[in-house]
Amino acid sequence: MDFLRTPDDRFNNLPDYPFAPKYLEVPAGDGDNLRMHYVDEGPPEAPPVLMLHGEPSWSFLYRKMIPPIVAAEYRVIAPDLIGFGRSDKPLQQSDYSYQRHMDWLNHFVESLELQGITLFCQDWGGLLGLRLVGEQPHRFERVIAANTFLPTGETPMSRAFMAWRAFSQLGPGLPVARILNTATATPLAPEVVAAYEAPFPDNRYKAGAKVFPMLVPIKPDDPGAAENRAAWGTLERWEKPFLTAFGDSDPITRPAAAILQQRIPGAKGQAHVTINNAGHFLQEDQGERLAEIILDFIKRTR
Repeated sequence: MDFLRTPDDRFNNLPDYPFAPKYLEVPAGDGDNLRMHYVDEGPPEAPPVLMLHGEPSWSFLYRKMIPPIVAAEYRVIAPDLIGFGRSDKPLQQSDYSYQRHMDWLNHFVESLELQGITLFCQDWGGLLGLRLVGEQPHRFERVIAANTFLPTGETPMSRAFMAWRAFSQLGPGLPVARILNTATATPLAPEVVAAYEAPFPDNRYKAGAKVFPMLVPIKPDDPGAAENRAAWGTLERWEKPFLTAFGDSDPITRPAAAILQQRIPGAKGQAHVTINNAGHFLQEDQGERLAEIILDFIKRTR
C-alpha cells in the first residue's frame, strides 16, 4: 500500500499542543504496516480515557481537554486515525474502508492492552468507537457520545448530512479551514486553523479525509451497515453508564442524541447535557466544559 507521511516540521510550534508523539504500527495488508500516531499522557497505570476524533480533525482537537483530565490523575489516549494528523496517509481512496478503520482501531486498542476504558467519541470517532464498544464491550466502563451516531442505513439520512456528503466530493481536496470554521460556534484563530491544515501539505494527503463521508452507511446493504446492526445488538443491552453531550448548534447529528438515550439502557437516568454555544466541533468551542463533564461523569459512576 502506497502512503504518505507528513513531515515532522509541519507540526512544530503548535498552539497549546506540547504532547510528545508516540507511534505504533498497524497492519495495512500484504505484509505492510502503517504508522499510527497517538497522544498518551498521564500515569500509565491510571484508568484510561480514550478520545476519538472525526473528520477532518486529529488529536489536536483534544488539546483543551487532555490537561485537566491528566491533572485529575487519569491516563488520556488520543490516536490520530489512519489518514489524519501525524498518522500515515494511504494515497488511494480505495485504500480506506469502514472495516479497515475498525481493524486499525481494534489493533490499536489491543496493542495497548486497554481495559476499563472511558470512551469520549465525536463525529467518526463515534461511528468507530460505538462500533468498538459493540464488538469489545468488556474493554469499556462508560461512554460519552458527542455529536455522533451509529448508522445502519435503515433510516433516511438528514438533508444536512446529505448536503455535507455532496459538498465533500467537490473539487480535488477538502477545504479544511472552511470546514472547521463553519462547524464551530466561535471563529478559529489563524494559528489554530494552520494546525488543522498541518497534516495535509497538499491534496495528495487528503484521500482518507475526502472519502470518509462516502463510507457512512446510508442504505441497509452498504458496507458496514450489517456490522453496525450487530453492534447495536450489544448496545441495546449495554447497562454500563452512557452519557450524551451534544452541542446546541450541530444540525447534522443533533437528532442522534435522543436515539442514543432511548435505545441504550445505560443512558437511562443519566444527566445528559446539551452544551450551549457549541457547534459540531464542540471540543473547540467548549473543550474545558467537556473535560468537566467527563470528570464529573466518571466520579458519579465509579
